[in-house]
Amino acid sequence: MDFLRAYITGGIICIIGQILIDKTKLTSARILVLFVVIGCVLGGLGIYEHIVDFGGAGATVPLTGFGYLLSEGVIEEVDKNGFLGVFTGGLKACAGGISVAVLFALIAAIIFKPKAKN
Repeated sequence: MDFLRAYITGGIICIIGQILIDKTKLTSARILVLFVVIGCVLGGLGIYEHIVDFGGAGATVPLTGFGYLLSEGVIEEVDKNGFLGVFTGGLKACAGGISVAVLFALIAAIIFKPKAKN
């Protein structure tokens, strides 16, 4: 049952992204930023936690989950360290994911020899 809920939750997030691509003039980069910001806002308001409880990995793997993780890290660090946590919490919470993304981007760049787009 967990797999089905994750599939449905992730699928709904993907459907929303596809609708934004098809029906608006937003670029892919703006949609990605929008998803992260929505995840942050919903996480800060405590709404995204309910989505994560229902959808599990279907809610935490997409970019909205990255925004949620950022907001949760900031909230936790602010509780521990006060205002300084606003600047350090998000990076502490996402350090592992960011490091892996940079590492795999480096490996992909070495293997595939990327070129600048004209």
